[in-house]
Amino acid sequence: MTVFVLVSGPFTDERVWSEVTGPLRESGAEAHPVTLSRWPGADLRTHVDDVVRLIDSLEPGPDAKVVLVGHDYAIHPVLGAADRRPERIARIVYLDAGLPQDGDPALALVPDPTVGELLRADGDSGREPASATATATATATAPAPVPVPAPEEWQRWGSTEGLSAERLRQLTALAAPQPARTLTRPLRLTGAAADVPTTGILCTAGGVTFETVQALVRTGPPQFRKLADPRVGFFELATGHWPMLSRPRELAEVLLRAAAGVGRRLTAPEGEWDPFREPFLLDVPELPRVRDGRLDLHLPEPDPARGPRPAVLFVHGGPVPRDLDATPREWPFYVGYARYAASLGAVGAVVDHRLHGIADYARAAGDVAAAVELLRADPRVDPGRIAVWAFSGGGLLAADWITAPPRWLRCLALTYPILAPLPGWGAVGARFHPVDALPADGGALPPLVLTRAGLETPRIAATVESFLDRAARTKAPVEVIDVPHGVHGFEIHDRTDESREAVTRAMRTVLGHLGVTPA
Repeated sequence: MTVFVLVSGPFTDERVWSEVTGPLRESGAEAHPVTLSRWPGADLRTHVDDVVRLIDSLEPGPDAKVVLVGHDYAIHPVLGAADRRPERIARIVYLDAGLPQDGDPALALVPDPTVGELLRADGDSGREPASATATATATATAPAPVPVPAPEEWQRWGSTEGLSAERLRQLTALAAPQPARTLTRPLRLTGAAADVPTTGILCTAGGVTFETVQALVRTGPPQFRKLADPRVGFFELATGHWPMLSRPRELAEVLLRAAAGVGRRLTAPEGEWDPFREPFLLDVPELPRVRDGRLDLHLPEPDPARGPRPAVLFVHGGPVPRDLDATPREWPFYVGYARYAASLGAVGAVVDHRLHGIADYARAAGDVAAAVELLRADPRVDPGRIAVWAFSGGGLLAADWITAPPRWLRCLALTYPILAPLPGWGAVGARFHPVDALPADGGALPPLVLTRAGLETPRIAATVESFLDRAARTKAPVEVIDVPHGVHGFEIHDRTDESREAVTRAMRTVLGHLGVTPA
């Protein structure tokens, strides 16, 4: 027998599973939906206790398998409970949920940016109380709960595809405010449940597909390779973020198959290859590097006769995990680009901005803006001749420079960029939408140099085409450098003459707009 423990995301309770439990029980399984505590002082530990209490109340037979299902936020208390009762758990199911690690608060994965602003305004630090007395004090001074979304606001928490207007009204009517500290308290894991098999159910209307995750395993940071473990399976549901309402019977069938251990498996590259430690695809000289806060400057050979040099600020993509052993400014990829610029006569600068999740774009933009000011204030830099060069997910940060281009910005370069928030990226906000930022009079913009990968992923490629269509209508000054056989990150994955030629042409074009004429 399979025993399902069903835990839903924020605001919702056991009633949201009502159309799923019937099919599960008809199949011969047990189904136990959970209602998490809703009193204002409840925190993440409270919700972990709720799930543990239900697990302890079960009396399954000796051959029964307990499957914990965590939807959205609920993956946090599910993982916390599995960590405390690993011997009872046969499988953990991530239902359209993130991959939180030890120390992560749920707020880091909340797609609605206004929630973070609300909790900061209430002064919640996110730190756990150090004693029972502190706990009582904290409970008495708990910030106000996060209010229930109005029917039209649910899309800020995830794709509402498949839900009628009436369904959304019902969802609001049945919901309850979310205690603030369930979102701000860090998840604490000992690793006790690390060997429990897992399944991911991806609701593809939100923009994440099996192919997306496979690309992360193939080209992303090494920690994503654990998703290729044979104990990890995946399913897709072609619906929005609440499949228990939009596709309940189909969800029940998928849960039964997940409990049986089936599901698609990912494949990882062979060996210990780390794409972010690969040498740069061009041979570039090692030049002096100076570090100033989050900014690294790679300096050209000194030449007093030339005076201050123009500079190129390289803006890495993302989101990138917080716990990387080496951050992007240490990667040979960005170091190589910066050294290449320096070898040709410009200062090559790399900013280590803090884009760790899709809700972090405003913070990352602040880091980039601060880096620009440091760069322009450096006496070795000509403050009137700066280029900004953004990659991948860093492309959304270009919206600020497109909306109000400063006089010193002589060129804006974009390499396989994301130029509009992807499906399910509601937390990014309207500010970071380069397609919409293009002005009606494109002539007010600095030159734009866009390097386009011919084998780009479809969703990213669609944002690039939308950008180019609008640029053509507004007569924006865009030069496109095509890499017909290149994938996203072609400099690492396609170390071909075509890739080298594209990088060389892009660099010389950018430097040309800065008034640098390399030999």
